[in-house]
Amino acid sequence: MCTGLVYLATVPRRPGFNPGIADPDLGRSDHGCPTPRLEGRPVRIEQLEYIAAVTEHGSLRRAGERLHVSQPALSEAVAKLERELGVTLLDRRRSGARISRRGADLLQPMIDVLDAVERLKAAARTESPASRLVRLGTVSTATSTLLVPAVLACREAHPEVTVELVNAQQARISEGIAEGRLDLGLVNLFEGDDAPHDTTATELLRGTPVAVLPRDHPLCSRDAVSVDDLRSADLVGMRPGYLMHRFTQRLFGGEPPRVSAVTDGAEMGKLMVAEGLGVTLLPDFSVVQDPLFRAGLITARPLAGAATRVSLVALRRVGDSSAATQRLLEALLAGASTYRSPVATTAGVRSVSSASPVAPVAATGS
Repeated sequence: MCTGLVYLATVPRRPGFNPGIADPDLGRSDHGCPTPRLEGRPVRIEQLEYIAAVTEHGSLRRAGERLHVSQPALSEAVAKLERELGVTLLDRRRSGARISRRGADLLQPMIDVLDAVERLKAAARTESPASRLVRLGTVSTATSTLLVPAVLACREAHPEVTVELVNAQQARISEGIAEGRLDLGLVNLFEGDDAPHDTTATELLRGTPVAVLPRDHPLCSRDAVSVDDLRSADLVGMRPGYLMHRFTQRLFGGEPPRVSAVTDGAEMGKLMVAEGLGVTLLPDFSVVQDPLFRAGLITARPLAGAATRVSLVALRRVGDSSAATQRLLEALLAGASTYRSPVATTAGVRSVSSASPVAPVAATGS
């Protein structure tokens, strides 16, 4: 049977046209049915929905009530569809409207189209495996204190989300976000620094740099350490490209301390300090609540006279955020809202920071 619905177009009627006779201008499809030219307006999905509703409810009035469409508007839409298809779909009587014999022939193809539309909508609502992956670049700060707990919380609430962590310098992270290779970036910014162009920076934590010491270091006896104190110690430094490398240069000026080792990121720096390779400088939020800190293997002291503020921010590309990315960001914000840098008093540890829980502050980079 040739329904004509497959083509969703109007076949122009010409004088003498007989649908039972082959038309040389139309040609034949593979199944022997006339192949209409694609002329006229396309069939609209709601027109098919109207026909299905009239068939189900037996009248234009009841179908209109069901669809919340006025009866005149529904009747006009059906009439347009009949003109576009060139067939009478409804038999209109005083007792109501019923599907015509030709309409009954076309009803199942109409229903098939509506079912296909619903499948398309369902597929669009379903996240693909790629959309459930969050690629996060980090300068390896607050990894154990905030990032790992946030990933764990996100996975517990949304087990379908997969997080891919990439350790990199801030410039590489910014490039990755700009080019779409990363979805989120965790970086440190000094107070007054601008976020990279075309990114949104959401502040997670705010703190101050501290001196990170092995548990048995002589400077552990001090309430705070000075720049001169640090010049007499071996330093575990950060490579260029990390914020704390900039801070070290700013702090020591032209008289740097002895450097025992140079590394990438806070996590390796803390391990080196725990093994006694020297002291390092990190934001307090990267130290307090760290497993090495809780175990007493490292301690921290504020820097005497230092007023530098450091923020941990989450970078995203403007207007580009998947549902999975948003879920991880929400977990980071939730973890940050409960984070505290407590006043520690055990084993000679003094006040690390007076920072209270940080309320997230959003800022758009220029």
